[in-house]
Amino acid sequence: MKQYHLLMFIPFLFVIACSSSSDDIPVNPDNGDEKEIVELKLVDSNSTNETKAFYANLWNTQSKGVMFGHHDDLIYGRNWYNKSGRSDIKDVCGDYPAVFSVDFAEIMDDRSETSTLNEARRRCILEARKRGEVITACCHLNNPLTGGDSWDNSNNQVVTQILEDGSSVSSKYKGWLDKLAHFVNNLKDENGALIPIIFRPYHEHTQSWSWWGKSCTTADEFITFWQFTINYLRDVKGVHNLVYAISPQMDGMQSQSDILFRWPGDDYVDFIGMDCYHGTYTDAFKNNLKNLEALSKEKMKPCGVTETGVEGIRKDDGSDYTDYWTKEMLSPIIGREVSMIVLWRNKYDPQGQGYHFYAPFKGQASTKNFVKFYQSYITLFSDDLPDMYAPVEGIEVE
Repeated sequence: MKQYHLLMFIPFLFVIACSSSSDDIPVNPDNGDEKEIVELKLVDSNSTNETKAFYANLWNTQSKGVMFGHHDDLIYGRNWYNKSGRSDIKDVCGDYPAVFSVDFAEIMDDRSETSTLNEARRRCILEARKRGEVITACCHLNNPLTGGDSWDNSNNQVVTQILEDGSSVSSKYKGWLDKLAHFVNNLKDENGALIPIIFRPYHEHTQSWSWWGKSCTTADEFITFWQFTINYLRDVKGVHNLVYAISPQMDGMQSQSDILFRWPGDDYVDFIGMDCYHGTYTDAFKNNLKNLEALSKEKMKPCGVTETGVEGIRKDDGSDYTDYWTKEMLSPIIGREVSMIVLWRNKYDPQGQGYHFYAPFKGQASTKNFVKFYQSYITLFSDDLPDMYAPVEGIEVE
């Protein structure tokens, strides 16, 4: 339970008012006036009722606060590995992240039979859902043509061959999508309802390092590939619990049109994400958040920062950035209506041999400042969430 320092946040109260517990968070409070109905539209008109309710809550919550998320937070941390109930974030502030980010690649590709963490991924999704948290998934898929990894951009024919019906690469890739469909179609909560997942395939397509990126595909190929993926999962495999998120990488000063790079069409995007590894270029982050919010309102689709952070939480000179959270994360999100900010992972490294971590852990130099970030009325963690899977009054989802 948060214990707020009220005087610290009085200047923020005109921006947003969030409570310390899910019971207190107002959802469309009744002021006696007739309410205007908000109409939202999902890519999949046959989405489950829980997925439609979840989508409505994503839209509603971003006007209440910003959900904090952390990739792989429930699976491993800096000094622990695959232990139920653990979380580096919980160790620091006493609460779980509101958003659990996970990677579906090893569930889908040739590693599916050998991965040692796929059972943990499933377990952690179920645990996060039981607490009422949000689940989002990316895919660092191996290269289905060369056998290389996600960053193997040595061949610009991968997507071309996936789209060539009947080719060996197409058959292999459809098999990977089949495994994804089987996995998500068997993710059910305690009541037997399918668990909604924000699914963001082909992330950072604005860059050249992935086999689906701009150096390996034309604009038409990428758009067709995106649409093919959704059509196959939705129409062929009967997957109806995914919310489809696009997530271009926007590190420097970017415009709204940059966010729309190779846009697959409004009918093929549910959630507008942004991966923003801006370092300490805070003005760029503020600018990109403003443009993301504006685009969200224009297209009536929820939005969020799907990846961000500074490796090692260090300043440009390599020293510990002890007040990173209030200066680089909290300050830019004041007044912005975005649903989430998700930090990249903390690599399991109990010997502390490297700096591949993006969130604090017990004993890390920025933990005290992170607690101030956590205590803000603006940030939402697990205990702060409303019922994200129940209908929202005044919001209709098709």
